Amino acid sequence: MILKKGNKLYSILTGKCPKCHHELMYKTSNAYVLSQTLKMHERCGHCQTKYKIEPSFFYGSMYVSYGVGIGFSVVAFLITFIILETSLVLSFIAIVCTLIGFMPIIMRLSRNIWINLFMSYDAELAKKKQLQND
Repeated sequence: MILKKGNKLYSILTGKCPKCHHELMYKTSNAYVLSQTLKMHERCGHCQTKYKIEPSFFYGSMYVSYGVGIGFSVVAFLITFIILETSLVLSFIAIVCTLIGFMPIIMRLSRNIWINLFMSYDAELAKKKQLQND
């Protein structure tokens, strides 16, 4: 299975700690609570990994956000213009609505991708902490 612990894709899509894959990095799991969308825990409660490696660390995720937004836009265009055979104006409106509607998801996904570029899953750390907790 592609979505299992130990895989970067697991951490990126679920928002779990990139080191141990046990705890959610965000204070709330619902990205659509707009006041809490980007609020993160300081450290992982399981392995104590610090999420903000340095001040302004997540500014780099803006570059990732651009690419993720392009991906969402291309999918919206393909669905509306090619599959549903609408006009270019309606396709443009669909792209704008898609980007606005999925903005909280895009922002979190971009942060998840960014932090996973710099951190990797540590199976030994995850097992060690699991044994200590049991």
